[in-house]
Amino acid sequence: MVTGELETYAAEHGVKFFLVSYVDLLGVVRSKLVPSAHIGTMQRVGAGFAGFAAHFNMTAADPDMMAKPDPSSVIKLPWNDKVAWVASDLYMNDTPVQQSPREVLKNQIARAAEMGPGYHMKTGVECEFFLLKKSSEIEIADSKDDADKPCYEQGALMRHYTVISELLEYMETLGWEPYQADHEDANGQFELNWAYDDCLKTADRHTFFKFMTKTVAEKHGFRATFMPKPFVDKTGNGAHCHVSVWKDVNSPCSTNLFDAPLSPSTTTDNNNDHSNQALGLSVLGDQFMAGILHNAQALVALLNPTVNSYKRIDGRPTTSGTPWAPFTVSYTGNNRTHLLRIPDGGRFELRLADGAVNPYLLQAAILASGLHGIRENLPIPPRCDWNGFFPPPNIPALGNDFIDSYLFVQRQQWRSYTSHLSKWELDNTLDC
Repeated sequence: MVTGELETYAAEHGVKFFLVSYVDLLGVVRSKLVPSAHIGTMQRVGAGFAGFAAHFNMTAADPDMMAKPDPSSVIKLPWNDKVAWVASDLYMNDTPVQQSPREVLKNQIARAAEMGPGYHMKTGVECEFFLLKKSSEIEIADSKDDADKPCYEQGALMRHYTVISELLEYMETLGWEPYQADHEDANGQFELNWAYDDCLKTADRHTFFKFMTKTVAEKHGFRATFMPKPFVDKTGNGAHCHVSVWKDVNSPCSTNLFDAPLSPSTTTDNNNDHSNQALGLSVLGDQFMAGILHNAQALVALLNPTVNSYKRIDGRPTTSGTPWAPFTVSYTGNNRTHLLRIPDGGRFELRLADGAVNPYLLQAAILASGLHGIRENLPIPPRCDWNGFFPPPNIPALGNDFIDSYLFVQRQQWRSYTSHLSKWELDNTLDC
């Protein structure tokens, strides 16, 4: 991260070119390669793009959209130290483009700073992806990776040591503090985790991570995909997000406002008053989660943005035995079967987003929903401490037997329809 001029950064780090980049509404990364001799002009004026050429609500008659690189986001490519990637803010007629995903997030960050003692959201994102063969067929890269329950399998992980270790080394070089990598629940699926941070920084790094992963995979003769559900019978790609809210983030006295220290009088069953302090989550954390639950239907549209997304969250069992993706609006403690999970004190995990999610809209939607919960002091509903993939039924007037049976046959019919992957999905989502 730098705070000054990119010209100075280029001279000090031997950078010859900058990838001046932005992300459009469908999550496509758009870039121009700019020689370092001209990056100062781009930082002041912006690199010109035709907005209509990207996925925005613009026409060919609109003026140039200027991408001004944000020096705080600059990342030198670990595999090509002559090039640096930098996220940009979009302007049109010297006015910020309000439909730009990064601008949407920055607006929410500004609103958070104006509330309470100055709220500041920190997040960590868990990006799952598949490694595939580079061929016309969609098949996993490792033919030996065929176990019914392959999650955490050592052999399958180490057979892709060259790809996974290279990614970890690059993240260490960049200062991201990666702390683990594993083989995930589907054959051919992996996940790498790095340290949580400011939500804008996390969004920038999420964007770069996808670019880096695809690049490294191609270098080793594979194809990486973050497509939500490339295989009907395997667990899909999620982008789980861990969330906390802080104050005084630039001070030695920085405080996690979601943290509720346990006391001897705290019981492990505090569900009667719908409080989660027994799990180490503060009242503010409850309000923030209540905002997410209240806005869950809108969040689905933003965090599951493709047709293929809805094959991941339809609740269908997979070869491993479970989809690991939520399909009810509910929350719980340390239980991976619900929309929201409180794994330990001071944070919660949102399990809704998938691999196709726009990194900036993911953070913006979480923050906007949580601020809504705080602003309106929304009540937290009862915690659901059961297996969310088999939720207890309601007691409807028409009778449980009828409702259960009717829902069963209707869901069977819907799942029959969605049980295949269309060519359109593969053509339009495999490279997400």
